[in-house]
Amino acid sequence: MNMNDYQELASKTCGAYGLDMRIMSALGLAGESGEVCDLIKKAIFHGHPVEFEKLEKEIGDVLWYVAILAQSHGFKLEEIAQKNIEKLRKRYPEGFDVERSKNRQQEELEEYNRQVKELYESHGMINPGDKPSK
Repeated sequence: MNMNDYQELASKTCGAYGLDMRIMSALGLAGESGEVCDLIKKAIFHGHPVEFEKLEKEIGDVLWYVAILAQSHGFKLEEIAQKNIEKLRKRYPEGFDVERSKNRQQEELEEYNRQVKELYESHGMINPGDKPSK
C-alpha cells in the first residue's frame, strides 16, 4: 500500500471535519506518541518486556493521526515524505554524520541568510542586515 492510498483510507474513518479535524488529529498524535513513549519507558526503566505487538499497534495509531493531520491541511503523505527525504539528503548527503549534526544550525542559518539576501536583491530591496552604501 502506498502512503497516499493509506491516507485516503484513513480519512474515511475519521468523522471530524475542518477545524475539529485539525485539533483532533494534533491532540490525538500527541496522545498516541505518548503511548509509544510510555511502552519504551516501561521497557527501559521499569524492566517490563517490550510488547512488540502493542508497540506496532500504537505506531499504527501514530501513523493514522499523522495521515489525518496532513489531510486536514491539504497535504499528501507521499509529498511530505519526499520533501523530508530531500531535506535529509541535503543535510546529510553521505548519510548521518555527527559533526554535520552539531554544525547544522550554523549551516542552516547561513543558508537562510543567503536566501533572504537573494530574495531582497531580486526585488531591488536592501537587506535589513546590510548597511546602505554611501
